[in-house]
Amino acid sequence: MRTGGSPQRGKNKPENRTGRPLNQSLARKYERLKNELKAAGSVLVAFSGGVDSSLLLRVAADVLKDQVLAVTVDTPLFSRQEMRAAQKLAKGLQVGLMIVKANSLELPAVAKNSNQRCYYCKLFLFSGLKQIAKNKGLNQIVEGSNLDDTKDFRPGKKAIKELGIRSPLEEAGFSKNEIRQLAKYLGLPNWNKPEAACLASRIPYGQPLDRKLLSKIERGERALISLGFSQVRLRHHGEIARIEINLEDFSRWLKPEIRTRAVSSLKKLGYRYVVLDLEGYRTGSLNPLAVK
Repeated sequence: MRTGGSPQRGKNKPENRTGRPLNQSLARKYERLKNELKAAGSVLVAFSGGVDSSLLLRVAADVLKDQVLAVTVDTPLFSRQEMRAAQKLAKGLQVGLMIVKANSLELPAVAKNSNQRCYYCKLFLFSGLKQIAKNKGLNQIVEGSNLDDTKDFRPGKKAIKELGIRSPLEEAGFSKNEIRQLAKYLGLPNWNKPEAACLASRIPYGQPLDRKLLSKIERGERALISLGFSQVRLRHHGEIARIEINLEDFSRWLKPEIRTRAVSSLKKLGYRYVVLDLEGYRTGSLNPLAVK
């Protein structure tokens, strides 16, 4: 791994609570989260810019002040748009941020894209973060998994446990919906940010990964987002682009001018067929193929 310059430093913003008061259950989880982070003394937060790691970073900065370092890994499997969003959010939170370059595609176990790809990728990336935490004198590494993640096929979770990485949101019992509620309560600007995921999750297991293919998928999704679709997955099936969007966005897709522009954009990227998945967006739609 190669680090990208000196980390940003600064004081985190004070709480800017918005919306309704927290319900009793969520308030208890919030207190538990703060207590767990405070007990850690100092932490490195694996920061993607998504709502989960953003909430974790915000609360860690609130209780630990300058004993927090956010680290974002710049990898080909992470979209450029998400990279920019992570940098912008960390700057807004005024928390130290370090950008680390790591090419997980150099690992054959990742590039061949078996159903254990995520395990080997997480093992590689978080091993690097452990070394950074050691060099910086930080006591723990924390990441943003939540309870809902335990219901999906997540081989990377095994690597996280093997390396001793903590998952405070999961440990405190937070669901994804509760994370969004608390993020809104604390005034985080991305509280309702659509879920993102590693670009490799768009490709069926067994099909090798490379930068060109990942870039193609990212450009395709970016084209669809520009047409007003908030949650988009372009699942790559050779010459077929299978599109997942929220069910409530189907009516938008069916507008002739939108559909024509969407299909044209994807065909320019080399897809011969563009199909809309009638089940709509869902996480891990390719995962059942790996566990049958």
